[in-house]
Amino acid sequence: MPERLVDRHPQVPPDDLVAALLPPPRFNDVRFDTYRPDPAEPSQAAAVVALGQFASRVAGGSRAGEPAGGRGLLRFGRRNSGGRSTRHGGPVAAGAGAGPTRPGVYLDGGFGVGKTHLLASLWHAAPGPKAYGTFVEITSLVGALGFARTVDALAGLRLLAIDEFELDDPGDTVLVSTLLTRLVESGVRLAATSNTQPEDLGAGRFGADDFLREIQGLSAQFHVLRVEGEDFRHRGLPKPPVPLDDQEVSRRAAAIPTASEDDFATLCAHLGELHPSRYGALVDDVGLVCLHGVAQVVDQAVALRLVVLADRLYDRSLPVAASGLPFDELFSPEMFAGPHRKKFQRAVSRLSALARDGGSDEMVVWEGSASTGG
Repeated sequence: MPERLVDRHPQVPPDDLVAALLPPPRFNDVRFDTYRPDPAEPSQAAAVVALGQFASRVAGGSRAGEPAGGRGLLRFGRRNSGGRSTRHGGPVAAGAGAGPTRPGVYLDGGFGVGKTHLLASLWHAAPGPKAYGTFVEITSLVGALGFARTVDALAGLRLLAIDEFELDDPGDTVLVSTLLTRLVESGVRLAATSNTQPEDLGAGRFGADDFLREIQGLSAQFHVLRVEGEDFRHRGLPKPPVPLDDQEVSRRAAAIPTASEDDFATLCAHLGELHPSRYGALVDDVGLVCLHGVAQVVDQAVALRLVVLADRLYDRSLPVAASGLPFDELFSPEMFAGPHRKKFQRAVSRLSALARDGGSDEMVVWEGSASTGG
């Protein structure tokens, strides 16, 4: 019988959160020269060049006052990137010392234009010590370690890459603004992706002067690179696939030993019992996520948890087989009209892509294993 995710209660030790600050498995092999810029969108090729130059700055930058023996993540003894250059050929070598001169570079663009591919390529091109995490993972790290220990853990980095940068409340804004300021003062270079320009983060949500002041302070740390283009996950593809029926979902779950099988509503309730930092561990070692009865979500808290879960599933290239509503109907119209609409759009984009994998007739199933061809 397939395992249920709702029966899992993963515990993630704080030091494991630090050790896990790496690009998602989906992006282990990406490099600048594996990015395929759209010829119709010159901003994509320009971003590759600019990021290559930024990587050269990271590689050539000195860290005045760095104590002998290293700092930060090195003291945890859990990462293998410290001091080891993974610099890649191609654009990185162009114009060493040129490119953005601010301590941070910020990739702003729509969904599916390859911002995460570019961010991970920058991480691979830069020498260590370095770390890569989503915005949720960084804020979760602060919650687990405390602010001072987080600063201590990250201050020895050459590069901190933050994917899916978004500010949902003034508390997060002050926290992240203070953290990044401390890291920049320590010589850490920053790279981030978002669907919102830094000066517009939180727009339409918070108008307090203190909040706006923090946003302006963050914006000053970044050189913005706009990446235009169409969502590659859906170029030339139809709308999200028609959902499977419950019998077919159960058949696929039974055919794959590593599949999980859950009722959608029950899984949503279970997510509320776990900190979002545990969602990755929740789906570790799962090969196919099977869901029964996907329904429209009208509660914002539940919707935001599903956004995080969708990101973790997409990070791991986990196919999804689901019955119920198609994923483009997952969130209510009110959700898309609200301040978190870009997060919900990203989740729909990613879940739809995973549903194509999980529901495809091309899924090849062997006894004891499965492959989606990607």
